[in-house]
Amino acid sequence: MIDFKPVTLEQRELYESYLLDGTERGCDYAFVNLYLWGRQRATILHNHMVMFSQFNRRSVYPYPVGSGDKKPVLDAIIADAKERGITCRINGINSEQKAVLDELYPGMFRYHYDRDSYDYVYDINNLADLAGKKYQRKRNHYYRFRDACPNYTVEPLSEDNIASVRQMTDKWYEIRQQENPQSDYHLERTSLTKAFRDYKELEMEGLVLLNEGEVLAVTLGSRISHNTFDVHFEKARWDMDGAYTAINYEFARHIRDKYPEIAYLNREEDMGLEGLRRAKESYHPHHLIEKDWAILLEEGYDY
Repeated sequence: MIDFKPVTLEQRELYESYLLDGTERGCDYAFVNLYLWGRQRATILHNHMVMFSQFNRRSVYPYPVGSGDKKPVLDAIIADAKERGITCRINGINSEQKAVLDELYPGMFRYHYDRDSYDYVYDINNLADLAGKKYQRKRNHYYRFRDACPNYTVEPLSEDNIASVRQMTDKWYEIRQQENPQSDYHLERTSLTKAFRDYKELEMEGLVLLNEGEVLAVTLGSRISHNTFDVHFEKARWDMDGAYTAINYEFARHIRDKYPEIAYLNREEDMGLEGLRRAKESYHPHHLIEKDWAILLEEGYDY
C-alpha cells in the first residue's frame, strides 16, 4: 500500500518542483488547492508525485505528475486501490493521458467525460483590457460600477484589511445559506478560512476592492505554472452590482503588472451550475482544460 501523507506547508517546495514544470494542468494540481481543500494526501514515488483524494465522496487518484516511465507508478496506483478494496479511479486526465493508459493497459479502463469539471483558462490581456466588441457588455458593466463608486480603490490583502474582508465573506456565506438551506458551503468556507490564515506562507496574491473604506470584493490566487495564475477564490458584495466585474478586471491588471511572464488566468470549473457556466463563458475563455475520469474495469462490476 502506498504510504500517502497529508499535504503540509512544509512540503510546498518539494511538490511544486513537480507541479511547476511547465506542463498545463487543471486547478486540482495547484499546491494551494491540495493544501486547502479536504482530505488531500500525497507522496513521491518512482520520480512522480502521486496523490490520493476524496471527490464527491469517492476515493480518487489524480493522474501522477512527473517525468519518465509511467508504468511503475500506475501499477503502484492500481495495486494500492486493490489493497484498499476500492475501485481504481484516476481523475484529471486529458486525451494525451488517455492514450497513455490505452497503450499501457489496453481495454482495462473505461473513460467518463466530465465537462462540469473542465477549467476555464483566459488570456490575461483580455481580462485586463476588456477590449474589442466581444467585451462591450463587460466594459459597460464595469463603467456602471465605476460611475456608482467613482472613488473605489484596490489594495493587497494585508493584516490591515483582513478582518474587514472576513466580515464581508462571512456575511456572504450566511446569505447564501439562507437563500439555499440545502446547499453545502462548509468545505469552501473552511478552505477560505485556511487561505486567510496561511496566504503569506502560500505566497498567494490577494486583492481587495473597497469603496470609501468598505470592502466590496476580494480575490485570492496563486501561480499554477510558469505562465498561468489560478484564481482560487472570488467573493463580492451581494448587493453591489458590478463588484464581481470590477475585482475580476482589477486582479487581471494587478497580476499582469506584477508578473509580466503570466499569460493566462485559470478561473477553475463551473461545477455544472448553469448560472456560473454562463458567467464564465461570457468572458470568452481562451481554452478549457480537460479533466475526465478513467475507471479500471473489474470483473463482476457494470460501470
